[in-house]
Amino acid sequence: MIEVMSWVMEGHELIERFVASFEKLDDLAAWDGDDPSTAQLVAGPPGPYGERYWRPKKVSSEPAQLEPLYAKLPARLPHLFESLILSYRWAEVHLPALTLLANPPGPDLSGLIEGMSKNRAFWAALIPAGYIQFAKGPDMDHDPVCFDIRSRKKNWNYGIVKIDHEKILCNNRIEVVAESHRALSS
Repeated sequence: MIEVMSWVMEGHELIERFVASFEKLDDLAAWDGDDPSTAQLVAGPPGPYGERYWRPKKVSSEPAQLEPLYAKLPARLPHLFESLILSYRWAEVHLPALTLLANPPGPDLSGLIEGMSKNRAFWAALIPAGYIQFAKGPDMDHDPVCFDIRSRKKNWNYGIVKIDHEKILCNNRIEVVAESHRALSS
């Protein structure tokens, strides 16, 4: 029981620190034409060029909200990522190593699954091959960043891979271009 409580406390701290890093690593600017759900996260007046700034929104979602998501995915997500998506809503976040897909505001997690499956070619290639996209490369890099569900560790932890998007789009082929041997741990 003490180990479980320790994991919960450590996981909570990691999530809080991770979400706090959004503001330090991304300017969190929203522009006309961005995903309309981002407008629900906007805080404050427009900037000098018409940009608006958004902030992650802390929420308290019930674990049952994961069930419709899991009806469309081939495996569960890592526990820490589950906790993140149940605890916060955010727009797309540009971090140095990757761009985290949005988990937009709403009554459920349908916006997240819509983002994961938005590119039909990626969805059709990645899911059957054992990859669940949760991010893409940084800046203009469109390579999907995925949980490799074939590398499952205990407690539903997975390795993380980056896959060449052009190989998917041009050849319908999966080519891993980078991988983390460390699984996202909980």
